[in-house]
Amino acid sequence: MEITEHIRVVDREGRSLAEAAEKAGVDAEVATCPGWRIRDLVRHQGQVHRWATGFLAEGLTERRPLPDAPPGIDGDGLLAWYREGHERLVDTLTRAPLDLECFAFLPAPSPLAFWARRQAHETTVHRVDAESALGRAAGDASTTVGTAFAVDGIDELLTGFHARSRSRVRSDPPRVLGVRATDAEAAWAVRITQDPPAAERGATGDAECEVSGPAARLYLALWNRLPFPEVSGDAGLAALWREHSGV
Repeated sequence: MEITEHIRVVDREGRSLAEAAEKAGVDAEVATCPGWRIRDLVRHQGQVHRWATGFLAEGLTERRPLPDAPPGIDGDGLLAWYREGHERLVDTLTRAPLDLECFAFLPAPSPLAFWARRQAHETTVHRVDAESALGRAAGDASTTVGTAFAVDGIDELLTGFHARSRSRVRSDPPRVLGVRATDAEAAWAVRITQDPPAAERGATGDAECEVSGPAARLYLALWNRLPFPEVSGDAGLAALWREHSGV
């Protein structure tokens, strides 16, 4: 997907998150994130948006921690604070030069491409979380996630996030988990060992277990927002993923 497409997603999904949060109210429980209420979700996403904006706007080349939310902010003030940060992120992404140099933590064609993609998926998943506080099931929310975008997100998760040393998905002996989007020509073989998982794009023929389904539902399932649509082979391997894959 192109940078401009990802930025459009950041804009749309961020606005939808705020609308759902406002309707639900800050005290509402977030069904897809046990233990969180809407205020926790909005505060977290507002911090992440400001964190990303800082690297882009200031050209920072070293990792830094998430910025703190203003102390005591809540209710309408919290939602206004979130919206301000989201608007600034979209504006910063839109205005950033293609050759911008700054910190990024996953491989990408450029730092700008990384941050546009990362914030598109971050914001989409948390929009689904916000809508769960309204009683909307993640399965229903998946209908608003496009197939191509979902495939892009699965690829980022499998070849990016879980290729990092912090991934807790490990196995001894080695195992192979297949992931296949049934409505797109997209599949991955994830080799799970005592090292970080290694995902290869392509056939999953040697997988001991395959999780499959429409890309949008599979995308949210891999982010642990939905059960896997279909599991074939050793279901224990799918369970291992669910137990240890939290990011």
